[in-house]
Amino acid sequence: MNNKPRYTIVVPCYNEEGGLHELHRRLCQVMDQTGETWEMVLVNDGSGDRTPEIIRELRASDPRVKMIDFARNFGHQLAVTAGLDYAQGDAVVMIDADLQDPPQLILEMIDRWKEGYEVVYAVRSQRKGESWFKEFTAKLFYRIIFRITDVDIPLDTGDFRLMDRKAVDATRQMRERHRFLRGMTSWVGFRQTGVYYVREERFAGETHYPFRKMFKFALDAITGFSYLPLQLATYLGFGIAGLSALAALAVVFARLFMGATPFYGQATTLVVVLFLGGIQLITLGIIGEYLGRIYDEVKGRPLYIVRETIGFDEPSRQDATHSGESS
Repeated sequence: MNNKPRYTIVVPCYNEEGGLHELHRRLCQVMDQTGETWEMVLVNDGSGDRTPEIIRELRASDPRVKMIDFARNFGHQLAVTAGLDYAQGDAVVMIDADLQDPPQLILEMIDRWKEGYEVVYAVRSQRKGESWFKEFTAKLFYRIIFRITDVDIPLDTGDFRLMDRKAVDATRQMRERHRFLRGMTSWVGFRQTGVYYVREERFAGETHYPFRKMFKFALDAITGFSYLPLQLATYLGFGIAGLSALAALAVVFARLFMGATPFYGQATTLVVVLFLGGIQLITLGIIGEYLGRIYDEVKGRPLYIVRETIGFDEPSRQDATHSGESS
């Protein structure tokens, strides 16, 4: 007998004890309207609160709930990756546990999928409960990444999206460690379309994306999909070399025809040396970011380690090694 679900809902969870029951209630309310089979894959990303216990409680009352328990915190993008690795549905929906993304939008995504679209992403037309700084930097980031990459990454989108099985399998072949899933799902292609929604405030808890993590996420996105920072280093080198040549010609002209020495003193020399030194350090830093990512890939470590899985009848589908048990 084939128990394969029609839909899989992938939910990364990190310290989400305050909202999991409400998330489950809303998802059940929405997905039951489809009249088709579905499963909910909750990935516990090394939570330090009661998140894993609550997932077990949900599993005890609803067999459609399944759990992937990480051995430690590996990060949001790798938690979603694990969910994709284990998902069995013909269509897979990625959604966060904080209820900022409304579950009822999934029904509209399913409609677009049944029309023939293989990736349906959610576009944030408005963001509630966020500071002007976070909203400004988010909009700036999406517009920068849109302009500097060759991949058509839609503006103002997150990881909230529905993917056809073909798109999921294509994305699962990409095993880089520093992941930017919204870029990766755009890179694989297929027929894509967007649906618009208003992003709400968090239902419970605090954001798990402070500025430090946002900055690292932006670096992963830029270095994973653009060579422009490396090219900028080259452009700066040629630009400064050109300015130096022009300055040398100006000094020679002044000495020969104006009988003056327009540049003198240690202060000028010190400023020029510090400026060039700063440019060199910035260039080395950019190269170091790319080199560090190459080093991470060469080590070949698994993307994540699973302590335990609950509700999966089949063996693990991901290529990363894991320990623990399945039930």
